[in-house]
Amino acid sequence: MNTHFINLIKIVKTTVIPKANSAFRNIFSEKYLLYTNIGLSATLSGVGDCLEQYHEVLRYNTESWDKIRTRNMSIFGVSAGIFCHHWYIYLDRRLPDCTVRAVIKKVIIDQFVSSPVCIVMLFLTTAVLEEQSKSELWTEMKDKAWKLYAAEWVIWPAAQYINFQFLPTRYRVLYDNLVSVGYDTYTSYIKYIDKISEKNECDNKS
Repeated sequence: MNTHFINLIKIVKTTVIPKANSAFRNIFSEKYLLYTNIGLSATLSGVGDCLEQYHEVLRYNTESWDKIRTRNMSIFGVSAGIFCHHWYIYLDRRLPDCTVRAVIKKVIIDQFVSSPVCIVMLFLTTAVLEEQSKSELWTEMKDKAWKLYAAEWVIWPAAQYINFQFLPTRYRVLYDNLVSVGYDTYTSYIKYIDKISEKNECDNKS
């Protein structure tokens, strides 16, 4: 075997992997966990919107990427990251057991408390950023919030059972966001469905 390749393997084993493990432990340590969770939520909320916009390009042959829309979804991700960070810590302290009964109780509480809060936060955050009036915000929430909440019941009970049963608290937001990439795509679609329809109509007329 090539000696250069063998030396490269040794460097990876003795230097790269230990440093990567150390960095991973660091960012998920108690000292940095809040910042890590905010970064994850902001980034993956933006990724979800980018995926949805890419789908719109393919479906409607649109050529423009709405950067402001992606920015708004990422900023919502910041607020969601802060909330979820503290929510999971609180919930695990109140219900520390990992019995089936305790986990199911956590899932139910999460669905009836955390999910509605996050949906309301989405519309409030984007309403501020988009300078919506109170009546516009209320109309949009009445029309769209229930669709997002219905979708939550399809995805999250099973996903959160795995989260609460098998993962330590520090990895909950990471897992949440990885599962959320698909849901965030749908969230972006529902949130901006009116603009998507308007853009499609304009493209058809032109």
